[in-house]
Amino acid sequence: MMTSMGIESRAAAAGADVDVAVTAPRARLTRIQWLICAVACVGFAFDTYEITVFAVVARPSLASFGLHPGSADYNRWVGLLLWARRAAGGIFGMLGGYLADRIGRRRVLVWSIVLYGAAAAGSALATSLPALLAFRCLTIVGACVEFVAAVAWLAEIFPDADRRERVLGYTQAFSALGGFLVAGSYFASISAAAALPAIRGGHDGWRYMLLFGLVPAIPLALVRPFLPESPVWRARRAAGTLDRPRVSALMAPALRRITIVSTLLTACSFAIAVGVIQQVPRVVPGTRDVRGLAPQQVERAVAAVHVFNNLGNVAGRLLFTWFVVRVTRQRRLLRMFLVPGLLITPLFFVLAPELPFWLVQGGDFLVGLIMCAQLSFWGNYLPRMYPTHLRGTGESVATNVGGRLLGTSAVLGVTTLTGVMPGAAAVQLSYATAVIAASVYLASLIGTRWLPEPAGDRLPD
Repeated sequence: MMTSMGIESRAAAAGADVDVAVTAPRARLTRIQWLICAVACVGFAFDTYEITVFAVVARPSLASFGLHPGSADYNRWVGLLLWARRAAGGIFGMLGGYLADRIGRRRVLVWSIVLYGAAAAGSALATSLPALLAFRCLTIVGACVEFVAAVAWLAEIFPDADRRERVLGYTQAFSALGGFLVAGSYFASISAAAALPAIRGGHDGWRYMLLFGLVPAIPLALVRPFLPESPVWRARRAAGTLDRPRVSALMAPALRRITIVSTLLTACSFAIAVGVIQQVPRVVPGTRDVRGLAPQQVERAVAAVHVFNNLGNVAGRLLFTWFVVRVTRQRRLLRMFLVPGLLITPLFFVLAPELPFWLVQGGDFLVGLIMCAQLSFWGNYLPRMYPTHLRGTGESVATNVGGRLLGTSAVLGVTTLTGVMPGAAAVQLSYATAVIAASVYLASLIGTRWLPEPAGDRLPD
């Protein structure tokens, strides 16, 4: 059986049409392709870990620096730490997409994981809030660059349309594993922190959680240099037909609509994921059955609810993967998740403070399922809309500029609205989150009217 590396080298040498030559449709995956999928799964899982972990540890980490919920300084730093790191990821993630088109997907993947690991260790050792903010920004930069390069890499290694959709869907489903790792590591860190080696003279559970993000960086940094480059990108470059990527080309008449619409709709998807869903760990301590518990019990309740959120994330990713090969109209596919989101998510946050604990868990499962299903859409859709020399750049503009720079600013909307909502602190937060959820889902649903459909199953050249 031919390996993908062998096919890659022959295609590059001959300048062949690698969209046909990389692998025969329905042929069994080679060992190197299985390894590529495994590496992508680990990378996606820990991307999610780093992106979501701070939503859980924001409260205890700020408390260790003397800030407590309800104060103006606390709300300001929560908004800054949740948004600024995403904004940094959006700005530099766009650069990463450009570099993936310019110097290759594999090289960018290797260096992004090195940055990611070093910054994760720095976050755990931070001695001030500005230092913590700086290291968290660098960590998210590494994760954002890694995601864009990995999606382009996978899409080009699996050119058969049905297989490509399934590979992108199932590997992205492992993103949900990162959420389980957050919940599990949080529960372990608050339960066993006293028995672990001291970090900066203390046993703060949040520091162990941030340090855990270093774990995947070592094996990924060792394996990725030996994996094959994208055969499509490499063949085009070898043949001298790979145009230089230019961000301005995304606004050419043929691509202008897809660039604008996908950027704005991706912003809406990330606004739900960050501005809305990641408020749940802050909502839980003020819910009916949790607000009177001892501090350690409160933290365990937060971890328990987070498990259900991640069960929903897995279910959403898998549900999307099932639908993506059965629903050909992309607008219809996206609307299948936006309509339930508009109906269910705001209602959950309005009612959350007075719901029994089991309904808080169930509600978090459901809103997580809906959010992850529609967020998965973009990883499958965007590679089908841009040619090879702009695939990473186009993805990065939508995902990083739209999603991580614009979309994540929704968290600032939540923290701003919280102060003007009626009721106790927990009720104010829930109501503010519900308003943002309803507004964003409605805007996204309206925006799908202008979403372009892919020209066909094949990736554009």
